[in-house]
Amino acid sequence: MTLTFFGTLLSICLLGAMSPGPSLAVVARHSLSGGRLYGVTTAWSHSLGIFVYAILTISGLSIVLEHSSLVFKLITYLGAIYLAYLGTRSFLSKGGIEDKLKSGEKGSILEAIRDGLAISILNPKIALFFIALFSQFIGVSQTIQDKAIISVIPPLLDGLWYTLIAIILSNRTVIDRIRAKASLIDKISGIILLSLAIKVIFV
Repeated sequence: MTLTFFGTLLSICLLGAMSPGPSLAVVARHSLSGGRLYGVTTAWSHSLGIFVYAILTISGLSIVLEHSSLVFKLITYLGAIYLAYLGTRSFLSKGGIEDKLKSGEKGSILEAIRDGLAISILNPKIALFFIALFSQFIGVSQTIQDKAIISVIPPLLDGLWYTLIAIILSNRTVIDRIRAKASLIDKISGIILLSLAIKVIFV
């Protein structure tokens, strides 16, 4: 693996992780409502979903997603339904930031794991990212070590990026400033998630 190859891979994966979307909204929600542990847990469960897609790409199973419209549509619709579910709950502040801050209850770690994993597994854009961009790095002549590195870099960068987000948003000063605007943040987050659910289906 050349330095140029490695640098290009890092750049593409980092840009993919940093692009705003439902993943950012979910990590932010758990970080603000549950604290650092919940945000970091969501971040790394999300990266687990990224790892699953990396393995699928390396094994060639991503071709199924590319050529089977039924499988791809199934993932798309399940993802849209889950986004709509999260968006509705957030908009109504049920289990949202305002609800958690007022009650003092952080929810459960299992909920953070569930949301982080589901939002990556059920996001068709992540599947397209690996099929369209990441698969070009998988060559027949590459060694097992190269393929192992390629499969680890995307989830590692993803986990580190969202861990940084979780650390920043779970800072006590940030939470104190947000507390008074928690209801508004829930509403905005809900609208964004619902909009993304509609966009996933119709765009």
